[in-house]
Amino acid sequence: MPEKKKMKTSHKSYRLLVFWVGIIATIAYRIIVVLNFYSALWVEIAWYIGTIGFVWYFAHRYNIEHKRKKLIIERKIIYKLYHDKPLNKGDRNVLLYIAKSLRSSKAQWNYIAIFAFSLLALLYALYVNITKFLL
Repeated sequence: MPEKKKMKTSHKSYRLLVFWVGIIATIAYRIIVVLNFYSALWVEIAWYIGTIGFVWYFAHRYNIEHKRKKLIIERKIIYKLYHDKPLNKGDRNVLLYIAKSLRSSKAQWNYIAIFAFSLLALLYALYVNITKFLL
């Protein structure tokens, strides 16, 4: 695969779609703790939405990370930086691609959502279980 093709990021609208898929998957998984009290059908639906969403989201994230790592290895970027070797135009283009893709990534917002919704689900589950034992 030509290097230019390797360094092309996904279209902005696709990255936004994957971002929302990750958010929806996160909510779907965390809401299961609430749905358990209401409907087995909705638990199953939420589980499928969450699982399909996470498969899609994490496959996308894996591809991005794999592409970055492969470029760094192929161009021997770490070796060149560590040993003060000169960087050619191709090396600088790889570093520019990685910096731009990191800057435009919304992954940190997905991580924040995963943390926040996990914490809410945990607190809800603890509240429900503690009040069950106290009543």
